[in-house]
Amino acid sequence: MPEAIAPRQDRVRSYGDKSYRWNRENYSRQRRYIDIWAFVLKLLAAQWAYNKAWTYPGGMTDETKGKRRRALAIWIRETLLDLGPTFIKVGQLFSTRADLFPVEYVEELSKLQDKVPAFSYEQVEAIIQQDFGRSIPELYRNFDPIPIAAASLGQVHRAQLHTGEEVVVKVQRPGLRKLFTIDLEILKGIARYFQNHPRWGRGRDWMGIYAECCRILWEEIEYLNEGRNADTFRRNFRDEDWVKVPRVYWRYSSPRVLTLEYLPGIKISHYEALEAAGLDRRILAQLGAKAYLQQLLNDGFFHADPHPGNIAVSPEGALIFYDFGMMGRVQPITREKLLDTFFGIAQKDADRVVASLIELGALAPAEDMGAVRRSIQYMLDHFMDQPFEEQSVSAISDDLYEIAYDQPFRFPATFTFVMRAFSTLEGVGKGLDPDFNFMEVARPFAMQLMTNGDSSRSNGLSEGILGELGRQAAQVSTTALGLPRRIEETLDKLERGDLRVRVRSTETDRVLRRISGVNMGTNYSLLVGAFTLSAVILLVNQYIWLAILSAVLAAIAGIALIRLLIRLDRSDRMF
Repeated sequence: MPEAIAPRQDRVRSYGDKSYRWNRENYSRQRRYIDIWAFVLKLLAAQWAYNKAWTYPGGMTDETKGKRRRALAIWIRETLLDLGPTFIKVGQLFSTRADLFPVEYVEELSKLQDKVPAFSYEQVEAIIQQDFGRSIPELYRNFDPIPIAAASLGQVHRAQLHTGEEVVVKVQRPGLRKLFTIDLEILKGIARYFQNHPRWGRGRDWMGIYAECCRILWEEIEYLNEGRNADTFRRNFRDEDWVKVPRVYWRYSSPRVLTLEYLPGIKISHYEALEAAGLDRRILAQLGAKAYLQQLLNDGFFHADPHPGNIAVSPEGALIFYDFGMMGRVQPITREKLLDTFFGIAQKDADRVVASLIELGALAPAEDMGAVRRSIQYMLDHFMDQPFEEQSVSAISDDLYEIAYDQPFRFPATFTFVMRAFSTLEGVGKGLDPDFNFMEVARPFAMQLMTNGDSSRSNGLSEGILGELGRQAAQVSTTALGLPRRIEETLDKLERGDLRVRVRSTETDRVLRRISGVNMGTNYSLLVGAFTLSAVILLVNQYIWLAILSAVLAAIAGIALIRLLIRLDRSDRMF
């Protein structure tokens, strides 16, 4: 359930004309096309100017470039908010992709909130009538026309069933499916443009990212799917009295309307209210981390957006979870591969970590993995020297994302959702208890994972450390038995001349190419000057046609010079 907002009338007035754009049911495809591409072109122009020294009045330094990145990130966030629901959700998804965007962009996109203007009660009535064929008074005894919360995809009203149960009714924003259809079609063209771009398309699967965004967005606006998620989440915690999940009333739910049990609570970030209720903030911080670790490691089904607006606390001290539109799943095979990653990290074995990340799909294989392997080894050496319980999820994820940016890392949505959720929960925990450390709470779960291999409650069986040692022994024996054959094959290739050793020096090659380009540029410049001077002399001596010919040759040489300079500039930016 999104964060509560002010009464509808005040919110609409506070947004002014913008509320009309949010609450309309019909959207112009042409207008959306212009607005969206105008944003993209402005962004491309800003990116082009970023590395141009003459665009910095006080000189281009690391500090001025950092300020420009921050200002651009703020502008992107504000523009996405203006563009509406589709782009708020896309921005929130991109806030998990630190392997694609600089850290400033990720930080600003993570601030995108769903506080938007509410739509009218008349529109709510129309949607419920269309979906159920019955009016609001026929379905509900009391229905508050003023929403208690509004978000980019819908808003929430309090109500009461004729049988007496207190409920909340989540109603989807009018025209949302049509807006998604228009916007996603335009975004497909944008993704195709970036995929074919010589710089930004290199090594990135923009069409795959687009397909992932489409899948997540369409799932999130399917309220029946959200209801099923809530039921699954509720079943997973049915034996835990310290977690509460609203019950779904299926008779009063449809693809655009979801009726849930009313479970009021204190927002987990309202610290003074929690203390006034006599609740122990330290225990609540530990319960939040414990709940999420159980979701991830035991259930394989986790809340992918656990921000403070989606978690409350009951008067008895139980955690209440809301909003199940965005959920993540960790398949058993993925957990097995993650286990291999954990063993590699524990052993500081960068080769094993690289291999396991490739199997997970988090790392794109390349011909030369040396740079990536060194980056991972640096991270292992840097963090594994510290005690486990003294490490910070935020610090680890920030360093990981810094290493990953513009490298062949391709974090799957599940991985990035987990990392963002861990960081969010760590921030919530530190707000509740300044001495809270997420890694300390996670230690028993991590040790269980390391010793059991799989902490799933469904089977309770695992290979453990002995199983892992057995696998390693089998691997070593297999390698040892095959070693003589591999040595013999290598010697045969060497004798036949089939074995080639290639030595690469990327930096030297780049410098040599640049020197060659500069020399060619000098030649072009001399040709431009010579032909121009010849044209002037011939023109003065009345040799008109020869002067024109010289001028044409000067123009051709000038065009070649410009193309060469552009190529050199692009090469500098690529390296």
